[in-house]
Order: sequence, then C-alpha cells, then structure tokens
Amino acid sequence: MSETSSTDVVVRPTARQVSLRFVIVAALVIADLWSKSAVFAWLQSSPLPEGMGYDDHGHHRYKICGEWFSFMLSWNPGMAWGFDRLPTWLLVGGRGGAVAFLAWLVARSSPVQRTMTAALVLILSGAAGNLYDNLCMAPRRVGACFGEVRDFLDVYFPVWDWHFPTFNVADACITVGAVLLILSSLFTPRLKPAA
Repeated sequence: MSETSSTDVVVRPTARQVSLRFVIVAALVIADLWSKSAVFAWLQSSPLPEGMGYDDHGHHRYKICGEWFSFMLSWNPGMAWGFDRLPTWLLVGGRGGAVAFLAWLVARSSPVQRTMTAALVLILSGAAGNLYDNLCMAPRRVGACFGEVRDFLDVYFPVWDWHFPTFNVADACITVGAVLLILSSLFTPRLKPAA
C-alpha cells in the first residue's frame, strides 16, 4: 500500500467554508452595485459636481488623481473593456451560464487550492455584478432587451494620449481573478482524485 500525502487527495470544502465563500461573493457584488449606483447618481446630480469637465477628447470626466485617474460615466452593451462584438442575447446568456457554472465551481473548489478558490470567487462576483446590470437596469437603446453595464473608472495615459477602456469594480474582480487563475494553474501541483 503506497503512502499518500494530504496534497495527493482532493479535499472537499466544509459547509462553513462554502458559506464564507458566498458571503464574500455577495459582499463584492454589493460593493460593485453600490459603487456604480453612488457614482452614477453623484455625477448625474444637478448641479453637476464641481470639478466635472471635458478633456481634449470630449470625455466628460471628474478628475480624482491628476489626469490619469477619473470617474467617467459609460454604459457598456458588450463585454468587459468595451468588447461588444457578440450579440447581446448571446453575451447575457453566456454570462448567466458562467455565473451558474462558477457558483458550482466555487462550492466544490478544494480548500487546499486557496489561490484558485480566490480566483473563482472574484470571477463569479464580477460576472454576477455585470449580469445584474443586464437583467435589472432598463434598456437604454430602442428595441434592446437588456440593460447595459455601468462603467465609471477611467484611466488615462497622457504619455501615449490613450484611455484605458472604462471599467467598474466587477470588471476589476474578473481581471484580478483571471490573473490569479492563470497563476494558480501554473504554480499549483495537480491533485489526484480520492481512491
């Protein structure tokens, strides 16, 4: 009989660990939705906040830190970072399917694989936050079936005269989660299934 170490066997999370994961998901989704609602309400208030102005490209921005970081209202009908090549129904359906699949993965992810679990929690949070906008915000375009995702974080690089696509907390969660998922897959040893 061969010896096995604790890292050789898949360890399932306890109910408490799973609950904690979904509490974190809920907190991140609330942070995303609250930040979008607060910033949009503030920047659309009347009168406009002092400091709102137009940049050289005609973007209506509220500068937070010099020229490089601002709040700027944007409604995105497509994917993160402004990619909108897919039909909206396919994008929203895919986002809904991804949320369900990610929730399943989060519930089953081994507690031994902390980086991968954190990545899945972040990606699920971001996908759920953006899906909320699609399903619960009123469509802005005539004939549209779904709402658009609210983005407001704007990063500008004056050296190259280039704006990074406007994003939100959900997009940041997805991006950080994707980086962690890649790192996890590169540096985490593979677990063997239990016998």
